[in-house]
Amino acid sequence: MSYTAVTQIGTDHLEWSKKVDFYEEEFDILQKRLEEIAGKNNGREVMAGVEHFQNQFTIQRNNIDELRHSINEHAGKVSADAKKHVGKMETGLVGEHKQLKDRVRIFEKVVNDLRQEFNVFLAKWM
Repeated sequence: MSYTAVTQIGTDHLEWSKKVDFYEEEFDILQKRLEEIAGKNNGREVMAGVEHFQNQFTIQRNNIDELRHSINEHAGKVSADAKKHVGKMETGLVGEHKQLKDRVRIFEKVVNDLRQEFNVFLAKWM
């Protein structure tokens, strides 16, 4: 087996966890805004948009839970491996780390796109 030094890995886990927490809080705020719109407008078009965003927020909350679990699981693997190999980890975990990094990046893009779409909806109905 080959090993590599654990350097940026722990910092990445912490950063990703903070991002996931931030987005979870943001969805609470977006949900409240959506409830405001639903309370003020009950037209068919508005309610279709409200349902769309409720569904999207639910999907993204599920993605947050899955991402948080993956981050914690990976952090545990890296930590255990680093303890076992005196600050080094198996190179196979580096590949997992890169995949997780890509998942976080994709998640952020999806959330940013959803936020933009929601802001257009807000501007139309507030």
